[in-house]
Amino acid sequence: MHIGVIGATGTIGSRVVSEALGRGHTVTAFTPDASPVSEDRQKQNWRNVDVFDAAGVADALPGMDVLISGYQPGNAAQDMADTLRRSIADPTVYATAARALLKALESHPRTRLIVIGGAGSLEIAPGVVHADSDEVVHASLDGLGLPREYAVAVRGHREALNVLRLSERLWTYFSPAEDIAPGERTGRFRVGGDQPVLDAEGRSRISAEDAAVALVDEAELPRFVQRRFTVGY
Repeated sequence: MHIGVIGATGTIGSRVVSEALGRGHTVTAFTPDASPVSEDRQKQNWRNVDVFDAAGVADALPGMDVLISGYQPGNAAQDMADTLRRSIADPTVYATAARALLKALESHPRTRLIVIGGAGSLEIAPGVVHADSDEVVHASLDGLGLPREYAVAVRGHREALNVLRLSERLWTYFSPAEDIAPGERTGRFRVGGDQPVLDAEGRSRISAEDAAVALVDEAELPRFVQRRFTVGY
């Protein structure tokens, strides 16, 4: 397959690139500015792209089977504080990016889009999502060591999912586990839909490496077209 990855230098995006290449796929790795990227691997191409430029994204889509977007403001893998500041300052960017990507797909309706989003839109009760409750969101952010002001970005991710749900394009939304960080690639995890997947201790967690496995699995064998999915141990 030919897989595009937006946010290819990020925590999850970089691991998606490695996972896809390891399975023999061709990867186009997108960054806002690919000029400083020196890594050169067989079957991997670097390309500049502005996720908000629908025409520019569309120009890159011919021949691509799946576009995986790990867009976020800044690069959390390199400067988490900057990403937090930007996300809090303008939480609408996630929905804006989703609209631009869907616009780009209008001229390439057979290309699938997988958006890496947030866990805040997962249901904590039937019809009730994590992001609906300040108390729940704040408790989660406290547990992760994130500022409570980031709640606006949690809801921004939810709005991006709502944008996708109104589209007839071939989209999939990925909500990672609440606690996601670099770790071990085990290949052993459980897949869910709209509710979080909890471990034996009631925790929602996954390594970035196993999240990448799940994303490339979905790219290879679509199970959640026009749906959301999540993973956890």
